[in-house]
Amino acid sequence: MAKTSPDSASKFDPSRAAEYEQQSRIALAGYDACHELTACMLSARLGAGSAAKVLVVGAGGPAQEITKAGCLEPNWRFTAVDPSEPMLQIARTRIADAGMAERTQVILGRVEDLPNEPTFDAATLIGVLHHLPGSEAKQGILQAISSRLKPGASLILAGNHYAYANEPLLLKAWGERWRMQGATPDEVKAKLGKILQGADPPHSEAAVFTLLTNSGFEAPQRFFSSLFWGAWIAFKAGQSGSNF
Repeated sequence: MAKTSPDSASKFDPSRAAEYEQQSRIALAGYDACHELTACMLSARLGAGSAAKVLVVGAGGPAQEITKAGCLEPNWRFTAVDPSEPMLQIARTRIADAGMAERTQVILGRVEDLPNEPTFDAATLIGVLHHLPGSEAKQGILQAISSRLKPGASLILAGNHYAYANEPLLLKAWGERWRMQGATPDEVKAKLGKILQGADPPHSEAAVFTLLTNSGFEAPQRFFSSLFWGAWIAFKAGQSGSNF
């Protein structure tokens, strides 16, 4: 669930990459469930036992998009792209430990660096969009993914939405989750301050849907929610070749 722009990639130096998984599990209640359901949603759409090619954008770190889905569907192959080398180092280890190295192409870079061809049956973009500043960057990465998907292909999009400052109760509950994990009041205050300054999520689910529609996706459906976090499946416009 790493990030995929030059600016956001610079955040993920070796120190932050090393703590990424632990911090993510605290920040996102339901971290494992979201990844497991991602695999289940894609399998339900593409068909159990299918031989799909899956693009994983922002794949660095624990690489659960790959390990969870690859365990469920042994015939799927993955292309993992991320601009952070420290995060990709962790991902390579996790992918190898899961026995999926031969099924996974790992690329240091951005999705825009890939051939601009409709190659993939599905894609994931998890934990990325809210780290990209402004609508133009968000739209750009979704359009880059769309152009590399076959008609009818599935996209799993997951990340924070809502303007943090506009949802004070959710923000306070988020702080309480950190406190539940042992953070002091000062540490909670510092974490929330960093969150408020360091991310730019879409401000509503409607804004997420607009970004998807403008990038050539249709029929988005939310399948997971946790405080500010949401996860949706959507489909590239065009004839679907799925078994759904």
